[in-house]
Amino acid sequence: MGREVVAAIGPQSSGLAHVISHVVNELQVPLLSFSATDPTLSSLQYPYFLRTTTSDYFQMYAIADLVSYFGWREVVAIYVDDDYGRNGISILGDALAKKRAKISYKAAFTPGGPKSDIDHLLVEVNLLESRVFIVHVNPDSGLNIFSTAKRLGMMSASYVWIATDWLPSLLDSSYMIEPNTADLIQGVIALRHHTPNSDLKTRFSSKWESLKNKENVKFNSYALYAYDSVWLLARALDVLFNSIDVITFSADPRLSDMNESVLHLKSLRIFDQGPKLLQILTSTNFTGLTGQIQFDSEKNLIHPAYDILNIGGSGYRRLGYWSSYSGLSTVPPDTLYIKPPNTSASSQNLHRVIWPGESTKTPRGWVFPNNGKPLRIAVPYRVSFLDVVTKDNGPLGVKGYCIDVFEAAVALLPYAVPHQYILFGDGQRPPSYNNLASDVAENKYDAAVGDVTITTSRTRIVDFTQPFMDSGLVVVAPVKETKSSPWAFLKPFTWQMWGVTGIFFLLVGAVVWILEHRTNTDFRGSPRQQVITILWFSFSTMFFSHRENTVSALGRLVLLLWLFVVLIIQSSYSASLSSILTVQQLTSRIQGIDTLTSNSDPIGVQEGSFAYSYLKDKIGIAQSRLHELKTQDEYVNALQGGVVAAIVSELPYAELFLASTKCQFSIVGPEFTKIGWGFAFQRDSPLAIDLSTAILQLSENGELKRIYDKWFNRNACSNQRSPTDASRLSLSSFWGLFLICIVAWVLALTVFFCRVCWQYSRYNARSLCTTNCGKDIMVFIDKKEDEIMEKIRRKSGDSKKQHSQVSP
Repeated sequence: MGREVVAAIGPQSSGLAHVISHVVNELQVPLLSFSATDPTLSSLQYPYFLRTTTSDYFQMYAIADLVSYFGWREVVAIYVDDDYGRNGISILGDALAKKRAKISYKAAFTPGGPKSDIDHLLVEVNLLESRVFIVHVNPDSGLNIFSTAKRLGMMSASYVWIATDWLPSLLDSSYMIEPNTADLIQGVIALRHHTPNSDLKTRFSSKWESLKNKENVKFNSYALYAYDSVWLLARALDVLFNSIDVITFSADPRLSDMNESVLHLKSLRIFDQGPKLLQILTSTNFTGLTGQIQFDSEKNLIHPAYDILNIGGSGYRRLGYWSSYSGLSTVPPDTLYIKPPNTSASSQNLHRVIWPGESTKTPRGWVFPNNGKPLRIAVPYRVSFLDVVTKDNGPLGVKGYCIDVFEAAVALLPYAVPHQYILFGDGQRPPSYNNLASDVAENKYDAAVGDVTITTSRTRIVDFTQPFMDSGLVVVAPVKETKSSPWAFLKPFTWQMWGVTGIFFLLVGAVVWILEHRTNTDFRGSPRQQVITILWFSFSTMFFSHRENTVSALGRLVLLLWLFVVLIIQSSYSASLSSILTVQQLTSRIQGIDTLTSNSDPIGVQEGSFAYSYLKDKIGIAQSRLHELKTQDEYVNALQGGVVAAIVSELPYAELFLASTKCQFSIVGPEFTKIGWGFAFQRDSPLAIDLSTAILQLSENGELKRIYDKWFNRNACSNQRSPTDASRLSLSSFWGLFLICIVAWVLALTVFFCRVCWQYSRYNARSLCTTNCGKDIMVFIDKKEDEIMEKIRRKSGDSKKQHSQVSP
């Protein structure tokens, strides 16, 4: 660097590139690196560092897409403990997090360390749950990892090995893979820089073959990037030399005062045209052996892409490609750049993989930890509602609805799940379900199986399966059968509905009378007769038995619309009355949760249930009003003795409780929460996902309902949950029909009175209103329309005759 250097190519090591980048930044000398892939070597920190290969940032996102594509959620990262390894795996962790996956364990080893370190490392990771291993190491130590894995039996079925670009770079440097080497890496997936086929690449390959005395008998992708780096610099220097007269260097003023011990540093000089050369380099655009050489705003090569390879036999085959433009695809990314970018899940495709052990079935990516020890499953030791779950003297040690569902779901899994049940609680009082979830989260148990309600606070510390039982809080209260009433026929409608309906019957009679009075003899006569006609016509439409005919178009329109409304009201009344008279009705002074929140009555809750905290914290019921009850006998005694006005319980418990009573109690009001029961597992446990799928299968094939019917016996009391008021019809159900009627009536009357005004103006064309004008109009309206129209025609004829006599 003391010889007035204008640019540098290299180094090959990411760690060394970090050191040299500090120097070239000070001297303003561009540094082109074709192999330092550490993603932290950024243009923001090192402005004169120019990476002429693809950053590992994109390679790690390609691996994350692979993990997501095959549905894995946890991986183990095996990497070399230097800048290259640490920084690459750090980016991998960020990329996996965006795919809802994670690195469960980071296994680092010292560069150049003894093989015994690798042995200890792989023995340790083999005891973990994850079976997906990402290997990000240097070529000199990578094969040692696979050799040890082969010896430990870790290259067999159910294992997944993904290697970064170090492995293809190593293999591509030889004409063929050594048999011993190939045997170590069967089934491995590896990523290689994608370099499109071109005439330039073919000619370079021919020239390479003709070279003699070369160290490598074949070239890898890094050789292509090195070749393009030289040509990139050559093009940039050519442009620079043509744009300036002389290259100059200047001394660093910060080195002028140094003493003799560091005198050699004074020879370092700043390249004055360095910024200009850097600008030319980053703006250069040409096609090289690796494709298009062009940099984006962050000085990364555009269109980063990788080949996805599958090692098998004595070579490898291409599964597909990955690019930042289109994700995973079986189509070369070069042909996709002319199309809109598409990274949707449905567009991601790869060819079929042959996994370690020559298996074509995608590994699930995990096994049970601790070498397959049985799962420790906590089961609530209940003292009531034993049909849900309870202790048993059988082989399992427990039984009940929840146990049957869990065993049926486990039987559907494509692998064995060794497990043992451990009772949680002392059997003297209901256990705390919050403590149960906490113990699972703290690794005291692997899972919890039972009537564990899925609540927000619990989902923060454990993972739940798909709910296998729909639940919700309901109110159970004492009820009594209502006696038949002689006024039961009035119950289908509320009093508001009765009142509005009666008013509308009168109004429709008045409207039809107005529209028909001038043209229909049925609506004429003495005032007394006309009032009787209006009343009779109004209420006879209720039974469609009106004798009067309508002759005007407006009258028929109004009547037709009204008869439709009457039909709807009559049908609804009949249905509601039938329900009231035929269904046994149970009444209670407690109508639901609203009744309990509006008074100060004591409320019973099951001890240990989340209902206690829900009523206290969410609804705001005073703690002094809540009474915890243990057994069903306490439920009965508390309700019958008036200790509590009602009990708030989850629906399944309420149904079991009602099944043991003879309609003394009932569920009143609707459910006021929607929750469910699920099996709890430690966070990120893959069993939670697999069992959720199994539970859905049980629901679809009817097995879940069969298990439910086995343990839950519904009786008639459970269906009598609605009081009489639930069958009553209110005005809110019909206001739309009444509004339509009003609009139709207003329009009809408007048209009618406009016609009357027109006729009146023609009828009295030559007379002015006097003081009795209003009376004259009323008299006019009362006249028959035939007489009025006849007089209007006669006046019109006389007017035409007079006009003809006056005309010359």
